[in-house]
Amino acid sequence: MQLVEAVKTAAEVEQVAHKLLLNARGNPLYADLWLFGLQVALRISDLLTITYEEALHGRVVIKESKTGKVRSIKLNERAVAIVRKRRDANPTHTYLFQVESNRAKGKAVSRVAVATAFKAVGDELKISLGTHSMRKTRGWLMHNSGISIEMICKVLNHSSPAITMVYIGITQHEIDSTYDDFVI
Repeated sequence: MQLVEAVKTAAEVEQVAHKLLLNARGNPLYADLWLFGLQVALRISDLLTITYEEALHGRVVIKESKTGKVRSIKLNERAVAIVRKRRDANPTHTYLFQVESNRAKGKAVSRVAVATAFKAVGDELKISLGTHSMRKTRGWLMHNSGISIEMICKVLNHSSPAITMVYIGITQHEIDSTYDDFVI
């Protein structure tokens, strides 16, 4: 499995969304998925199962497919706006991220299609972008804004802060720099 990176700045987050929109020739599916995924920090397998029925209430309650843990996620303002925009554009769809092709009528976009779209944009931007980049990006940006590792651990539903630290990519260089930044 290839390791993917977090996008490190809000400007880069928007750049990825813009490239996803351009690469999809104006179809907002992948850009919306990217931005919504950043808001909820779910794994792609769980993200793609969200229906409008679940999302239109401002909260998503989901049993994670990987861990079996139940998560209740409050949808923030940006997530709610994406849900409403997608619902207005796709009133007959069941899934929040549903495709229009005849072969997959009535189904959510596939994980492979999302991975392919994200990889193409990552290649353009010279970053290792994948479906897990949304979770990593949220964790990294939360950490960078001063939110505690313990809180990020809870948000990502990790079993320990040590896992979260590795996950968001706290490096030895960053640890070493604390010895210069914090002199007693």
